[in-house]
Amino acid sequence: MNGYDPVLLSRILTGLTLTVHIIYATIGVGVPLMIAIAQWVGIRKNDMHYILLARRWTRGFVITVAVGVVTGTAIGLQLSLLWPNFMQLAGQVISLPLFMETFAFFFEAIFLGIYLYTWDRFENQKKHLLLLIPVAIGSSASAMFITMVNAFMNTPQGFELKNGELVNIDPIAAMFNPAMPTKVAHVLATAYMTSAFVLASIAAWHLWKGNRHVYHRKALHLTMKTALIFSVASALVGDLSGKFLAQYQPEKLAAAEWHFETSSHAPLILFGTLEEDGEVKNAIKIPYALSILAHNHPAAVVTGLNEIPEDERPPLYIHYLFDAMVTIGVFLMMVAAAYWLGMIFRWKWTAKRWFFGLLATGGPLSMLAIEAGWYLAEVGRQPWILRGYMKTAEAATSSAHVDTMLILFCLLYLVLGIASVTVLVRMFRRNPVERELAERADSGEVTVR
Repeated sequence: MNGYDPVLLSRILTGLTLTVHIIYATIGVGVPLMIAIAQWVGIRKNDMHYILLARRWTRGFVITVAVGVVTGTAIGLQLSLLWPNFMQLAGQVISLPLFMETFAFFFEAIFLGIYLYTWDRFENQKKHLLLLIPVAIGSSASAMFITMVNAFMNTPQGFELKNGELVNIDPIAAMFNPAMPTKVAHVLATAYMTSAFVLASIAAWHLWKGNRHVYHRKALHLTMKTALIFSVASALVGDLSGKFLAQYQPEKLAAAEWHFETSSHAPLILFGTLEEDGEVKNAIKIPYALSILAHNHPAAVVTGLNEIPEDERPPLYIHYLFDAMVTIGVFLMMVAAAYWLGMIFRWKWTAKRWFFGLLATGGPLSMLAIEAGWYLAEVGRQPWILRGYMKTAEAATSSAHVDTMLILFCLLYLVLGIASVTVLVRMFRRNPVERELAERADSGEVTVR
């Protein structure tokens, strides 16, 4: 077929699937923790508003889990259909965490179902809260196991390749590869942070529209405090990730920072444009910052792209992805800090409509940072699908029907996206907070025992 490129189409389809799935996966990992925190605070303070927060968040969470199952299944299917050579090689080594991820999901789903349908069965809410602990553990464990697979693709170990055959396979060593600690920590911290900002943006949106109900104020207080904590955690883990890249994937760090020549006292380059002659213009250069990020010393030597073979260099546009991720992360951390300082010192502008509008942007912005971070991670590994062993072009299918699959999956994701948003909007519009609080007051459910 003239102009048909199965490798390119496979990359586009995989990228599209990950782009969609990461939205639901991030919410699926972070929201259970937020539900648990809200219910725990409600029990501790004997406050029905927080209990209702947990209950309403759970309803929305179930919808995102259902869609996440579909997109997650699509990823597993596409690994086999689009990247058969990779699965033939790596599947023998890294199948254990793939199995454990499925087990963790079923563990989460079982207890989520019990938790969801036993709200009114427990007089003691503390017993009901115990059911949520396996849900939160299962969701985070699921993310941990699947991230181990991704980490393995960046720093493969636990096997030897002799004459094209795998020998001395050690699945445990493959799981606990050098990339695993920082990748898992970063995925979990940013998922918790993003979920907090998403839920905070919903509360801020109601306040911006003029609904100053105490329920929304409490929701904003809880979520912004959690968002600040995990924003700081994400920044600290991000620093460790930079040091990991300097040691294990110097080509990714060099490409992300447009660091072309190996040198000491390396500056950190933010923003800017790259000219055809390789000159960087209009950038902000922070002296010594890259050396400090990479090795904790301003005089440390940082490997440049000049030491990387040209056919093994990542695309240089990942610099813009790095800028987007870091800029949004720092901005959101500053906004969260400003909110809480405003609460402590009672700054009047924190109750202004414009500030609520600013807080409402936190959810979409944090999700954009998640997307940019994942594109940075995946594109930054190119041209490798299994670093040092197999390039992406070698792993792809040669099927003549990838273009048809791309069209079908585009339609599927479009339907899923529209359906999930429609269901969520209708669910909460038809059952506003005020009505639900009134109904529970009429039924006598006004305290937590």
